Amino acid sequence: MASSVFSRSTPNLSSTTIRRRLPLVGAFCMLSLGLYNTCPTTISSSLKTGNALSLSFIPLFRTKFCSSRAAATQASTIRMEGSSDTVPSIVVYVTVPNREAGKKLAHSIVKEKLAACVNIVPGIESVYQWQGEIQSDAEELLIIKTRQSLLEALTEHVKANHEYEVPEVISLPITGGSIPYLKWLKDSTRD
Repeated sequence: MASSVFSRSTPNLSSTTIRRRLPLVGAFCMLSLGLYNTCPTTISSSLKTGNALSLSFIPLFRTKFCSSRAAATQASTIRMEGSSDTVPSIVVYVTVPNREAGKKLAHSIVKEKLAACVNIVPGIESVYQWQGEIQSDAEELLIIKTRQSLLEALTEHVKANHEYEVPEVISLPITGGSIPYLKWLKDSTRD
């Protein structure tokens, strides 16, 4: 069904391409919307920020994603301010022109301990305005997990090692997650 709908509107997309990209779109939506705020266990914190509660589809997410399984796994997850084993952490997005540039930059970031992990996501197309013209380019996306305190050093490293005149470096806070993963993130990055 999904492939037939997509094939009518965009005939040059294969069903394999669609299957590869849909999870990526979902992941970006979850990161951007902060799905964790839709669960009843964190409603009090979302009331403080107003984040996600005004969205009309919240009841659907609560029933789909906030079952008793969520309560069972809550013991192994935290809010960032709740543990001395972790540090305030962020996810940073950086786009690169191709796979080779992405691998080179990712390796240098991890080697310098500016991040614990860098994911290289292929198949991104960016549409943007540059020098008065609308541009469209195939790119790859680096998803970088690091300490909040390293953002300035990471930004300088990207600017010094990136071929773009104005590289994208944007960050999103990590407000909670798996305690062992967040501890590993802290231990894998420099102070």
